[in-house]
Amino acid sequence: MKYRLLGKTGFEVSEISLGTWQVGGKWGSKFDHKEADKILNLAFDNGVNFIDTADVYENGESERAVGKFIKSKSEKIYVATKCGRFISPHINENYKPEKLRTYVENSLKNIGIETIDLIQLHCPPTEVYYRPEIFELFDRLKEEGKIQKLGVSVEKVEEAIKAIEFENVDTVQIIFNIFRQRPNELFFKLAKKKNIGILARVPLASGMLTGKFSKNTNFGEGDHRNFNRNGEKFDKGETFSGVDYEKGLLAVNQLVKKFPEIDLVNLALKWILMHKEVSCVIPGASRPQQVVHNVEASEKPPLSFTEMEAIQQIYDQLIKKDVHQLW
Repeated sequence: MKYRLLGKTGFEVSEISLGTWQVGGKWGSKFDHKEADKILNLAFDNGVNFIDTADVYENGESERAVGKFIKSKSEKIYVATKCGRFISPHINENYKPEKLRTYVENSLKNIGIETIDLIQLHCPPTEVYYRPEIFELFDRLKEEGKIQKLGVSVEKVEEAIKAIEFENVDTVQIIFNIFRQRPNELFFKLAKKKNIGILARVPLASGMLTGKFSKNTNFGEGDHRNFNRNGEKFDKGETFSGVDYEKGLLAVNQLVKKFPEIDLVNLALKWILMHKEVSCVIPGASRPQQVVHNVEASEKPPLSFTEMEAIQQIYDQLIKKDVHQLW
């Protein structure tokens, strides 16, 4: 495993880390603490030292699993969690500093720690990024010793650019993958100037970039890949990175043809790591085997200029016009 600095946090984190949206089982299934423990320990055994979770993941069960896991280790493991998605309806007007404080304090209890390494606003409405009083809250939480660093998880590049205007924002978590390349334009340049840590989320486009799906693949009733393809429940860009399913399959088929000798998961993760502005990639895992598969990418050789150009061509021809300007 290789490690990178998470921007101005000073945290040295594994470049392939672990997102825990589905760490206790597949989407829509009952949370399995034993399976979560296996996944977390296997990630640690393979060099992962950064875990990303959220209070809404299985209503706090993911945070509890992470808390139990880190207590079993003497080594430093960085824990990032998120707050805000419990707000319902999830609108700007319902974002209040006192509500967010309560969520942070609940996360501390769930994880069983005194200080959260990195707290992140969890994809709030765009208007929230224009409200200084929301960001000022986290300065007070730092003074109280409840958090160390502040980050944001965003849907749109616009939100990421606005967020880093606040001096206390240390990191940005953003969807960045072969199918969602826009962050690599203006945002990455601005983030580099401000030494912002970048966490690349949804790196495999909800599994599309594993190459394991087909037109006949069925997703469970509780799986967002079944019920959110058009943004019925939350931002459409969270599901297959906003790419039309059949068009995504076509692009994946082109990638397989171009790179017959390279494992597609390793290719997708390595492509992200080729962008030095990225501090950390946080693929999820619903099975232990997926952890091992993901972390392999850290040790793979860099992609060549020709390989990067081939990927760019597929994006430009099949994906860009449908998603590039939407997020």
